[in-house]
Amino acid sequence: MTSTTSTTSTTDDGVRLGGAPEVKRRHRAMWALGDYPAVATDIVAPLGPVLVHATGIGPDDRVLDVAAGSGTVALPAAATGADVTASDLTPELLVVGEQLARRAGLDLTWEEADAEALPHDDAEFDVVTSCVGVMFAPFHQPAADELVRVLRPGGRLGLVSWTPTGFIGAMFGVMRPYAPPPPEGAQPPPLWGDEGHVRALLGDRVDDLVATTATVAVGCFADGAAFRDYFKANYGPTIATYRSIAEDAERVAALDTALAELGDDALTQGPGDGVMEWEYLLVTATRS
Repeated sequence: MTSTTSTTSTTDDGVRLGGAPEVKRRHRAMWALGDYPAVATDIVAPLGPVLVHATGIGPDDRVLDVAAGSGTVALPAAATGADVTASDLTPELLVVGEQLARRAGLDLTWEEADAEALPHDDAEFDVVTSCVGVMFAPFHQPAADELVRVLRPGGRLGLVSWTPTGFIGAMFGVMRPYAPPPPEGAQPPPLWGDEGHVRALLGDRVDDLVATTATVAVGCFADGAAFRDYFKANYGPTIATYRSIAEDAERVAALDTALAELGDDALTQGPGDGVMEWEYLLVTATRS
C-alpha cells in the first residue's frame, strides 16, 4: 500500500483528524452551513441505490460508507440487512441521518470521523463506499489510502463522484474566482470524477476497476435563478463562497449572474422539460 506522511490530531471530542487539523475544522463547519440533507434528499438520493447495487451489498456484508452525510448510501445499504457504519466529519449531518434511520426502522452505526484518518483497523470491512462524499476531502491521496486500508482483500470498493466535465464540475469552476484560495496541497473535488485520477490514487492496490459515466436527472428547478437561490440557501460550499465576498456587492451580483446563467444553460441543453442532467463517475473495484 502506498504510504502518505501526514500529521494526525484530534478535536476536543476525540475525533481523529488527518493532515491539517485547522483545515478540517473549517471543512466540517462549511458542510454544516445551510441544509445539505435537503440537497441529498432532493438531488443526490437516487445515487445511493445505484452504488448499493453496483457493489452488490447484501445481508452478509460489513459496510463502511465514508463521508456519508445524512445517509444517501448508508440507509439503502442497511435496508438490505447489511451491517452498516455511516462515517462523516460533520456531526450535524449524522444527526439528521440517525433521525431518518429511526423513521425507516433501520439499524446502523453513525460515527464522526475524518475520511483521511478513519478510526478503523486494517481490512475491517467487506465493502467501502462513498457517494459524492470522499471527493470533498481536501487531500486526495490520504483519503484514497484510507479507503483501501480499511477494506479487506477481495472486498468491494464503490465510489460516485461528480465529474469535472459535468454540471457540478462547471459550478465549481464558476465559483472558483470568487472563493477563498484552497489550502496548500488541496486538490479540486471534481478530480475524483476523472477516471485517470482515481486510477492513479488507487494504483495497484485494487483489481477489476470499472469506471462508468452516467447522469442523474435533476428536475427541481424552473430556471437558473431558482437553482442559484436553492444552492445559496442550502449548499455549504456555495454559502461559504458568498460569505467570502459578502462585502463586495459587485462581485456578489456577478456570481449571481454567472450561476443563474449556468443553470439556464443546463436546462437549455437538457431534455427541454425542465430537467438538468448532472454527470457523475461510478467506480467499482476489488481490493487486491
